[in-house]
Amino acid sequence: MNYRHAFHAGNFADVFKHVILTRILVYLALKETPFRVVDTHAGEGFYDLSDERAAKTAEWRGGIGRLLEATPPSDIAALLAPYLAIATPLLADVPPHYVGSPALALKLLRPQDRMIFCDAHPEVIASLRTQRAFSRDPRVKIVEIDGYQALNAFIPPRERRGVVVIDPPFEAKTEFDDLKAALTLGVPKWPTGTYLVWFPVKDLGAVARFRSGLEAALASLGVRSALYLKLAVDVPRSDGPLVSSGLIILNPPFTLAVEAQQILPYLAKTMANMDRGDAEVAWLKH
Repeated sequence: MNYRHAFHAGNFADVFKHVILTRILVYLALKETPFRVVDTHAGEGFYDLSDERAAKTAEWRGGIGRLLEATPPSDIAALLAPYLAIATPLLADVPPHYVGSPALALKLLRPQDRMIFCDAHPEVIASLRTQRAFSRDPRVKIVEIDGYQALNAFIPPRERRGVVVIDPPFEAKTEFDDLKAALTLGVPKWPTGTYLVWFPVKDLGAVARFRSGLEAALASLGVRSALYLKLAVDVPRSDGPLVSSGLIILNPPFTLAVEAQQILPYLAKTMANMDRGDAEVAWLKH
C-alpha cells in the first residue's frame, strides 16, 4: 500500500483518527499537570484541498465533507465539537484546508504542554518548519527522523503524561511486523503513556495477526489496558481502495470506550457508501 497522505487528507480515516485523538487530548487536559504529544509520523500540519493531489481524489468530500453536512444528535454533537471547532474554519478558508494531527495538537494543548513532531521525509519537515504556527511556538519541536526510531528516542517524556501518535504510511509489506517490533521495544520504557496506533484494514489476515500479537504481548509491555476500534465505510478488499481502518489505543482514557461506542456508529452511518458502514469497539485481552 502506498499511502501518500496529500491524496487522502480529510477522508473517513482522517476523521476517525482525528476525532479519537481529540477525545484523548481533551481528556488529558482535564488535569492541570503538563503532558506531551509525540507524533512519530506527523505529516504536514495543514493540507490544501485545492492541491492537485487532493483535488484528484476529492476523498475529503466523502469524509469531513459528509460529516459537516449531517446533523448529529446532541450527545454526539458534544463529543465531536472540539474536533469540528478546529476543522470547520479551515474548510472555509480560500483555498480550503484540512487539519493534520500536528495542527490539532497545537490547538488543543495548553501553555504548559509540549509537542514533538517527527517525520522521515525532508519535504514534510521543511513544510512544518516554514509554517509560522509551528516555527514560532516554543512548545513545538520538529525532528527529521524515522518514526520508529522516534518512538524509541523520545519516550519517556519529562512530563510523564501524554500520548504517542503512531500513524505509519504502510508503504512496506513488513509494516505490521515493523510496527509491532517498535512497540515491543519502546512501550516498556513508558508503560503508563497512552499510545494511539493507526492502521489500514485491507488484508484481514494481517490485521488479525497484528491484533492477536499485541494481545499476547500486553503483559510484557506493562500496559494496563488496550482498546481496539475499527471504522469501515464499505466492505474492505485487499485489492480495492481503502474503505476501512483501525486504531489500537494502549492505556486509553477510561472514558474513551463509552465515547467511541457513541461516536463510531454515527461516523460509519454518516460516511458510509450505500449503507455499508460498520464500526467495532472492543477491548484487547491480556
